[in-house]
Amino acid sequence: MKKTLTILTLLVLIISYKASAQDDLPQQIKSYLSFEGGLSLPSGNFGKSIYGNNSAGYAKNGVVFALDGAVYLYKNFGIGATFTFQDQGELNNNDAQSLSNGYNNSFVKDQTTVTSEGRYHSSFLMAGPQYSFIFNKFILDLRASAGIVKSWSTPIIIVEFDTSTDNNIVPTQVSSTAKAFAYGGSAGLRYSFSQSWDVGFKLNYVNSDGIAIQNSGDPGTTGRYVTKMPITVLQSTVGITLHL
Repeated sequence: MKKTLTILTLLVLIISYKASAQDDLPQQIKSYLSFEGGLSLPSGNFGKSIYGNNSAGYAKNGVVFALDGAVYLYKNFGIGATFTFQDQGELNNNDAQSLSNGYNNSFVKDQTTVTSEGRYHSSFLMAGPQYSFIFNKFILDLRASAGIVKSWSTPIIIVEFDTSTDNNIVPTQVSSTAKAFAYGGSAGLRYSFSQSWDVGFKLNYVNSDGIAIQNSGDPGTTGRYVTKMPITVLQSTVGITLHL
C-alpha cells in the first residue's frame, strides 16, 4: 500500500511539474480578432484653432471604436488590419467667435456672425505588415499600415456678414463625405489570460494629407477659404482579443 501511494505521489509530482513547466514556455502565436474602444486625439493642423491657417481643423478630443485583427503567415510575421470609427467633436463658442473676428478683419466688417452645425465623424480602414514579440504571456504587436480615411461628416460653417457693404455673399463650408489616402503605424501590448483570450492596450497613429472640402458662396481669395483638411490623430484604446 505504501509502495502504491509512493508511486502515485511521484506521478502526481511529475505531472504537476510538467504542467508548471508548460505554463512557463512561450505561447505559440495565433491569429486573432480584437474589439477595442478608447480616445482619439487630433494632432498637428487638425487640432489647431487658428483663423489664418487654412489647414486648421478645429477638431477636438473624441472617442474611437475599433475592430482589429491579424493573420500570421510565417512564425511571428503576419498581416494586420484595423477598421475604426471616431468622433472628433464640433466647433464651440470660442471657435465661432475667433472665426467671426477673423472675418471681420479680412472683409472690413463691423459684425460677422459665424454658426456651425455637425461634427467630425470618420472611419479608417488600414492594413499592413505586423511582427509580434512574445514575452511569456505578453505579446507586443508592431505594425506599419496604409489605407483610406472616409469622412462621414465634417462641421458645416456658415458666415453671415452685416450690411455695411453691398456684397451679400454667405460663405459656407459644406460637410464633407470625401475619402483620402492615409498611412500610419501602431504598437499594442496584449496579455493572455487564457488559451483563447487576451486583454490589451494599443496606440495607433494615422495621418492623411487631407480630405476634400467643398464651399458655397465663394468669397474669392479674401479671408479663410478651406479646400482640403489634413487629418492626423493619435488613438489609445483598450480591448479584448479572441484567438482564432
